Amino acid sequence: MAARLEDRVVIVTGGGHGIGRAYARRLAGEGARVVIAELDGEAGERVAAEIAGAGSESLAIRTDVADKASAEAMASEAVRRFGRIDGLVNNAAVFATVPMSRSPFDEIGIEEWDRMMAVNLRGAWLASCAVIPQMRLQGYGKIVNISSGTALKGASGRIHYVTSKAGILGFTRTLAMEVGSDNICVNCIAPGSTLSEEKPEESIARMRTRAADARALKRVQTPADLTGAAVFFLSADSDFVTGQTLVVDGGACMH
Repeated sequence: MAARLEDRVVIVTGGGHGIGRAYARRLAGEGARVVIAELDGEAGERVAAEIAGAGSESLAIRTDVADKASAEAMASEAVRRFGRIDGLVNNAAVFATVPMSRSPFDEIGIEEWDRMMAVNLRGAWLASCAVIPQMRLQGYGKIVNISSGTALKGASGRIHYVTSKAGILGFTRTLAMEVGSDNICVNCIAPGSTLSEEKPEESIARMRTRAADARALKRVQTPADLTGAAVFFLSADSDFVTGQTLVVDGGACMH
């Protein structure tokens, strides 16, 4: 059976760690040439090397998605290397790799609030702005935004994160309307609490383990649970699907 993303060029922002790394590796396994756009340049290089070691083409580009020039340079380098951009996964976010405080709403500092919005919201906007001109030239493209199940049901102690991820839902629908005439699809994945690079003894890891009790599917969610949704949204299987949010949380949002 042919790989579903054969010869497609896909950028994964924040692809050097955790769930982003899982997206990058799975997309490469499906035949994509993957660009790792990562603020942590060394981590991005490591993932690109892993992908190359498995026999696929990859490119790591140190990228700050919150910076317009950096996002534009990312897209330009991808086109220079591979000649096109077929997909973008807007995964980069302040959450685990770039830590956030888990404080009451009125104890979060203004600088931290602004940084959260700069990366999680402005970053998705700037990365999309950077790749869409090339997608328009091609007459085809796929953008996959990453929100969170918390945007649908709320979560105490991280109002800035939840607000940013709720913004991604509206961003997805509006961008889908604006670029649909260019044959560009824009969709969204809303993950549940996912155990990624956290160590078992860390409190956040224990929290993610407890989250299994609130799901219809009673187990811990891992990055591998999310990659199939990304493949679907980036493949031809979803060519008539846009403006949609797929919740991948084992049924937690039903409770």
